[in-house]
Amino acid sequence: MTQVISSPSRTGTPIAAPSPSPAASTPPRPSLFSTIGQDAPSGLVVFLVALPLCLGISLASGAPLLAGVIAGIVGGVLVSLLSGSAVSVSGPAAGLTVVVLSAISTLGSWPAVLAATAVAGVIQIGLGLARAGIIALYFPAAVIRGMLAAIGIILILKQLPHFFGADADYFEDMNFLQFNGLNTFSAIGAAMKGLSPGSVLVGTVSLVILLLWNTAPIKRQPWSRLVPGALIAVLASVGINELLKAFAPDIQVRPEHLVKLPVLSSLGQLASEMTFPDFSALRKPATYGVAFTIAVVASLETLLSVEAVDNLDPQKRHTPTNRELLAQGAGNLVSGLLGGLPLTAVIVRSSANIAAGAQTKLSAFIHGLLLLTSLLFLGAVLNLIPLSALAAVLLLVGYKLTPPALYRKQWKLGREQFVPFIITIVAVLFTDLLKGVTIGLVLGFFFILRDNAKAGSYLRRDDADDNAETPDAPLHLRLPEHVSFLNKASIVTTLEQLPHNSRVILDGSRSDVIDHDVLEAIEAFRQAAPARGIALELRGIRQVALGTH
Repeated sequence: MTQVISSPSRTGTPIAAPSPSPAASTPPRPSLFSTIGQDAPSGLVVFLVALPLCLGISLASGAPLLAGVIAGIVGGVLVSLLSGSAVSVSGPAAGLTVVVLSAISTLGSWPAVLAATAVAGVIQIGLGLARAGIIALYFPAAVIRGMLAAIGIILILKQLPHFFGADADYFEDMNFLQFNGLNTFSAIGAAMKGLSPGSVLVGTVSLVILLLWNTAPIKRQPWSRLVPGALIAVLASVGINELLKAFAPDIQVRPEHLVKLPVLSSLGQLASEMTFPDFSALRKPATYGVAFTIAVVASLETLLSVEAVDNLDPQKRHTPTNRELLAQGAGNLVSGLLGGLPLTAVIVRSSANIAAGAQTKLSAFIHGLLLLTSLLFLGAVLNLIPLSALAAVLLLVGYKLTPPALYRKQWKLGREQFVPFIITIVAVLFTDLLKGVTIGLVLGFFFILRDNAKAGSYLRRDDADDNAETPDAPLHLRLPEHVSFLNKASIVTTLEQLPHNSRVILDGSRSDVIDHDVLEAIEAFRQAAPARGIALELRGIRQVALGTH
């Protein structure tokens, strides 16, 4: 019989994976166009949300407006084809705006940054080939849920000024401190002082339409799945604003609170507006520093996003992370070559995609085609859309990311789950996405390490030895199969609690790997054991020489 010296921790007990049964086999994937009835409307919704985001992020990054749209097209058309994610959407991300702004200052020109972006894509491809995507498996679920809830809160807080028609800041500013000198909360206060009646009217009508579209009577109608509520809300908002222009021009939505898309009349004009990389920048060492920074930040944000999207996906499909890094690398390489911003998998657009009912990657592909079409043919029409209508769409997406039921569920899971969850929310709210998640990860790992440090988590007492019931029977302590530095605290604590004048067998014969740090700790105990009257026998554990100081 095997007796545990003290209660084993959840993190220290290996769990055998059950063998898959034939009955639990994965259902066949749908064909590419079998879900077009759901994916096409979803793609349209994501397009309506993505367009102002692409333009706003370009503005905040100090890049040409066209750069954000190009990145959105590449993310939709190319990355969606290469990615293994069914519902993730890629494009320019708010988390990279500071990086791009700094890069332009460091390298001296936007074309030089484009060269660095292309190099960053090559680095990401290398990370994918090196199978670096495994890092996503180490993100605790509580931190991912906290990140999603925080993004939901930020969406609600950040879109309220656009909803009220009183914010000139860009559309997807996800940081607490904004570029216009305000913060998340002071921007709402400023918006309340200078709200636009036309924007409030348009936003309210759009929000009512969206809420009605989610009611049971509408959902039961077959046509409701083919016509997204966001499209009806946007069309209604354009109609209302045109009526205000004609009959109440004093309260119409102001021009600065409408979508602003470059109006192009031909492919030749598009080509003349595009900027291409300056490859002479590759001779500067600073270019590679910028490229490495873009690659690391974009890769981390992508891995966080796809992990979160997999949690949101109703079908709970898993994204192959190494393939995702390859897809994002190819996307950044092409985006840099064509004059686009760096891109990542983006949680806001992905959340809107899932909320709109997307089933496959066809939705993201359609959104990319619509961005391309709008750039070439629909600029003048799309510039009629009020931002308050699009803000209403994002308000609803934000609420779905942070429902009250989520907080109740995390609370019931216990302190180890609730504390990292709530700390991640607060940290993301008051810093930015990557800093906030980093704080949450540190706290999550603290709980893991604390559990690992509990005595007896990894050492077991085996009473099956001969003469185990006699008073002088040795304590037979076995190490697990894999002993890493994370086990060091648990092992040292257990060894320190062994009784004086006892006989101890420390058995590593079943261990495949024992970390060097643990070997040093065992050697230190071996040398100190005689002073405590402990007779120690080591089995299957090599001795290491301890350095002198």
